[in-house]
Amino acid sequence: MSAHHCQFRIYYEDTDAGGIVYHARYLGFAERARAEALRSLGINIGDMEVQDGVGFVVRQIGVRYHTPLRLDERMNVETVLHHAAGARLKLRQVITNLSRDGQVAAVIDVELACLNPDSLVPMRLPTFYQERLAGLKEK
Repeated sequence: MSAHHCQFRIYYEDTDAGGIVYHARYLGFAERARAEALRSLGINIGDMEVQDGVGFVVRQIGVRYHTPLRLDERMNVETVLHHAAGARLKLRQVITNLSRDGQVAAVIDVELACLNPDSLVPMRLPTFYQERLAGLKEK
């Protein structure tokens, strides 16, 4: 596995008055897709915190919008790990419109920081998680 794919449909709550997806909703889709990508690798975000004292926060995020998604269209969010070192992970998520032949809707680059959830102090990503996350590494 080198990329994780997660599909969603656009609902009325995701759109503005014109039926176009509101710009901030793309971040929500990306967040859900990241959680599903981790789950596919056997990583449960809730268990990470409770069992291992490990959490992730968004350190930096950038979004490039290409073409808008509209009400009732289907999308795919592809998640790929670009880099993991120390306490940081860099991922790219490409949102494509399945209702329009895979047309790119948005590209999201996100950097996550690994930290201790109690102290909020950055920490190196434990080896176990590094090994699992290698399943998302681009080939």
